[in-house]
Amino acid sequence: MKWLTNLFTSTLGRKLLMALTGLFLITFLAVHLAGNLQLLKDDGGKSFNIYAEFMSTNALIQTVSKVNFALILIHVIWAILLSRKNRAARGSSYAVNNKSSHWTSRNMGILGTIVLVFITIHLKDFWAQMHYGSVPTVNYDGTEVRDLASIVAIWFDKAWYVALYVFCMFAIAFHLWHGFSSAFQTLGLNHVKYNPVINFVGRAFAIIVPALFALIPIMMFLN
Repeated sequence: MKWLTNLFTSTLGRKLLMALTGLFLITFLAVHLAGNLQLLKDDGGKSFNIYAEFMSTNALIQTVSKVNFALILIHVIWAILLSRKNRAARGSSYAVNNKSSHWTSRNMGILGTIVLVFITIHLKDFWAQMHYGSVPTVNYDGTEVRDLASIVAIWFDKAWYVALYVFCMFAIAFHLWHGFSSAFQTLGLNHVKYNPVINFVGRAFAIIVPALFALIPIMMFLN
């Protein structure tokens, strides 16, 4: 069991957990985006409501969802521990900022905090409302489902909320800009031959996915 203890206490072990949980959350973002894009269909929210009902009632999906919440907590806690350890290692008298590294690399803690605040707000306004709030229902071909699209529409009709959402997507984009390739490096999957591909895919993902997430509230607000 010593290896397990080292995994949770050593810097290398914590970085490994950060990389693994990060890659899982990246996958979750892609799947979550595919579902949220249903909101842009001109069908009165039908596609999104059917998707949301399936996701909230399927046992396998719900298990993955709970695992996802746990991994988010692990990712955040380990990030804090690593940041504190790195700060203590270099000391408060770190006279010269290392400008050779990318801005996102030097500010992962700040970006991560913004992302955590966004997730908290997001869970309060949508997840908690879905599970514990009063949600209207709608009938599709004899099947009654919760009209979650109407809840989303209420929030995305508020200019300040849309602005906050888009701002947080910028934070997620910058967080992914460094985190994607960093995860591969930590896992030892980087190679001089494949690094350009990994960097390209990572940066494309960091731009496209948050941009599409941001597009949803903008389009709903304008329409």
